[in-house]
Amino acid sequence: MTTPDAEQGGAAGETRAAPQDGAPRPEERLERAVRAAEQALIEYEIAVETFRVEIENFSRLHHQKLGPMYARLEELDAQIAEAKAARTGDPEDLRKAQELRARVLPMPSVEELFHGWMDGDGLFPEAAAMLTDQPVRPPQRVRPSEEARRLYRDLARKAHPDLAQEDGERKRREEFLTRVNSAYARGDEALLRELSEEWAAGPVPEERRPSRGEELYARLEWLAQRKELLTVVARELEESAIGSMLKLAPDDPDRLLDEIAEQLLAEVAGREAELAELIGQG
Repeated sequence: MTTPDAEQGGAAGETRAAPQDGAPRPEERLERAVRAAEQALIEYEIAVETFRVEIENFSRLHHQKLGPMYARLEELDAQIAEAKAARTGDPEDLRKAQELRARVLPMPSVEELFHGWMDGDGLFPEAAAMLTDQPVRPPQRVRPSEEARRLYRDLARKAHPDLAQEDGERKRREEFLTRVNSAYARGDEALLRELSEEWAAGPVPEERRPSRGEELYARLEWLAQRKELLTVVARELEESAIGSMLKLAPDDPDRLLDEIAEQLLAEVAGREAELAELIGQG
């Protein structure tokens, strides 16, 4: 490949052929391609990070709201198996009962699911409400607001490390973006505003200077590799259990949790009826 320097550098005293007026420089097309690829990669990274945060927060809500129900189902399954084993005395029933009992979390772990949601009598009001179709205090919403999303995207586009030319500037941007990601994951809108003001008051990044042909090709190759890595991360997020669940109701995940809760309540009622029948038969 011939570099721009080589194209311009002839023998001493040799007349250099200047491009005609209005003719694009040889590397101009590459520069445009690099800039477009950089912006596309930044937008893709924002989309992947946004989806990761949504999955993380949905997983937390799922754990808070449905965890006690799953624990109740496991306890009922163990009790049903134990009742069957006590009635039949079959070694296989006994083995199954022991196996299911071993899977049940001890009570302290169930308590931890409520993060201290207990009254002075040691009851679980939220658990009791969910199991009796009563109103339940919703878990704390931690999904970022629309304003927080807007601030995050704006900061990510402005301060992204891929826009840096020098290592020092890149490091500064990486450290700043880490703080931005942390604030966004917590949905801290006020802190995101402060970070936006901090960035606006900081040093203005220099405009991207034209690169030589070899550097532009290397840059495009690096951007392509980075996109491939992000594609793998995005695929893993989408194929995860929570990611697959979230895709069922991306615009209203709370409704999906409510639907799952109703299904679990029905399963709890069915298990309780089965247990009551077994105990009555005994």
